[in-house]
Amino acid sequence: MSDRTDPTVTVADRERHASDPARELALDCVVAGIEAAHPAAVVGDALAVDGDRLTVTGVDGATTARSLDAYDRVLVVGAGNAAGHFAAAVERFLGDRIDGGAVVTDDPVATERVAVLPGDHPTPSEAGVESARRVREAAADAGEGDLVIGLLTGGGSALLAAPTDGVGLDDLRETTDALLASGATISEINAVRKHLSAVKGGLLARAAAPADVLGLAVSDVTGDDPAVIASGPLSPDSTTYADALAVLDRYGIDAPAAVGDRFERGVAGDVAETPKSGDPAFDGDERVDVRVVASARTALDAAREVAAARGYEPLVLSSRVRGEAREAAKTHAAVAEECRASGDPIAPPAVLLSAGEVTVTLGEDPGEGGPNGEFALSAALELAASGPDGEGVAVASVDTDGIDGATDAAGALVDDGLVGDDAGSPLDREAAANALDAHDAYPVLDRAGALLRTGPTGTNVNDLRAVVVRDEAAAGGERDARPDGGGGRSAGPGASSEETK
Repeated sequence: MSDRTDPTVTVADRERHASDPARELALDCVVAGIEAAHPAAVVGDALAVDGDRLTVTGVDGATTARSLDAYDRVLVVGAGNAAGHFAAAVERFLGDRIDGGAVVTDDPVATERVAVLPGDHPTPSEAGVESARRVREAAADAGEGDLVIGLLTGGGSALLAAPTDGVGLDDLRETTDALLASGATISEINAVRKHLSAVKGGLLARAAAPADVLGLAVSDVTGDDPAVIASGPLSPDSTTYADALAVLDRYGIDAPAAVGDRFERGVAGDVAETPKSGDPAFDGDERVDVRVVASARTALDAAREVAAARGYEPLVLSSRVRGEAREAAKTHAAVAEECRASGDPIAPPAVLLSAGEVTVTLGEDPGEGGPNGEFALSAALELAASGPDGEGVAVASVDTDGIDGATDAAGALVDDGLVGDDAGSPLDREAAANALDAHDAYPVLDRAGALLRTGPTGTNVNDLRAVVVRDEAAAGGERDARPDGGGGRSAGPGASSEETK
């Protein structure tokens, strides 16, 4: 268990990756975004205490407040990749006002008052089930005079694993794995998860009743809906058993018998629905209040500041990019090419920024990789095919938790010189295309030295991308200065593993 509280992100082989100004800026933009979304930074920005009054400011600018002296106890519960860091940051901020609690995470840190419990992501585990049980017990222990502070971050859906009656852990694992491989959106996946859980979909708030609940969420979902973040354990659930069953049908998922039976009985009204708006669990205007205190916009704003400080014009394309990773990459590459060719929608030097959640629909016998690696490989292929309009472009695409899919990489950093047909190109065009078709981006990007490795970052606001478009003169000058006179680089991030050992 770590005691680190510093939000600084360390990128392995940073100097090698940052081998020219465009690559360095793309890397610095995504790193700044990750660091800005770390709970150590977020808590100081979003929370304030004046006397006994705790005020929380959400990413939307709206505030809520609690008089801490009005409560007998303040308990902390939560789940997610960053829940341990979040609990540690809240502990440092509120000190001995916290009386206990428990959170579950796969990135534990040392705390004094809140128990940090182990879990696994993205597939739930036995350890996670036991930890989720203890989190629920901590919430249920709260009384009418208590305040429960709920800390929710990305990854909470898998980590807060508490299967409902009649559903086993193996059933939950099999269903989760099938959903993750199906191309379903996070909202669709979480609609299923909520109806297989004893804590998701508002059920943790029900367990905490009649205590007051103040939820603080670091969002990893497009739109920042608290009912979707970590499958909404503190929020009313608008989805139904019928919705969950429809997701399985839509993606052709042959779920375990226990799951299908649970959903069929739910549709028939034989088992209780998750709590909806108006449920007694949410009685009162302020009894349960969930505020999003960091999101993809937090990361994008920080990245934009870095770009502007370097003299590049930043443009946020969207914080809600979704769909197939390889297709989203084509659009980003096309916008970069348009910038170079016509100066629209923005003239170089420029940085195009986006966030959201892209997905990969896996076929039979898929290879190794994650959505951000696949995005980067697809972008590199597009830039290589675009000729002069793709020159001087670098693309960094990362999952802000430091884990792209089930790999040890956060994502990848590529440029227009990564893929080519000549001997000097780090990655052969045909090999790159074949790897993309096989959803096997990780090995080829690894051999080309393009993978970005940060380790767990302590946060999760989903995908973050920076596309740097240098002006023509700068890009051309750099190409002329390269030893090979083109897009390949003999000792940079595109070098082979043997060359960089």
